[in-house]
Amino acid sequence: MKKIDFYFDFASPNAYLSHKVMQTIKQKYDVELKYTPVLLGGIFKATNNKPPMEQFFGVLNKNEYQSIEMQRFIERHDLQSFQMNPHFPVISLQIIRGAVAAEMDGYLEEYIDKVLVHMWEEPKKMDDPEVIKAAFEESGFDSEKLMAQMQDPDVKAKLISNTEEAVKKGVFGIPTFFVDDEMYFGKDTIWMIEEILAET
Repeated sequence: MKKIDFYFDFASPNAYLSHKVMQTIKQKYDVELKYTPVLLGGIFKATNNKPPMEQFFGVLNKNEYQSIEMQRFIERHDLQSFQMNPHFPVISLQIIRGAVAAEMDGYLEEYIDKVLVHMWEEPKKMDDPEVIKAAFEESGFDSEKLMAQMQDPDVKAKLISNTEEAVKKGVFGIPTFFVDDEMYFGKDTIWMIEEILAET
């Protein structure tokens, strides 16, 4: 069985789009999909990278083309539930700590599925603690426990460790995938991953 490591943070709209497609691939092929929660802001800081809006600011036509490319991807994979979050960029620190806690408690994929709805389908200001708590309650999670876990030193340390290890492996942005030891960055490399899976 092939294993795909998915380095993930809620902050990126491309992470949402990739998650949706990777879930389809997971059902189609005999593959283990492992999510590793990391802090995109921490990766940017460690690698001196910048988000596309900042990176391409002032570059004539570049961000406009990025929007066209995203829309093509949405249409190709029928991801019409996606909505750009009006509060973007949302600081994802608290909810990605929540992902670490959910992984520790054994329900990471359910947590990712449901929190992505609040980020990119019914978009909310998911860096406001009251909004986060209400979203957790709406999703059927133990909101009191999760809010406490997000401040737990072990959860904080694990997120830092995940992020540092990702950078050591070569990660510089999200979404990033590893198939065996080969790295693939961005939603537009998913077709390459699917080709590999189709051949095995």
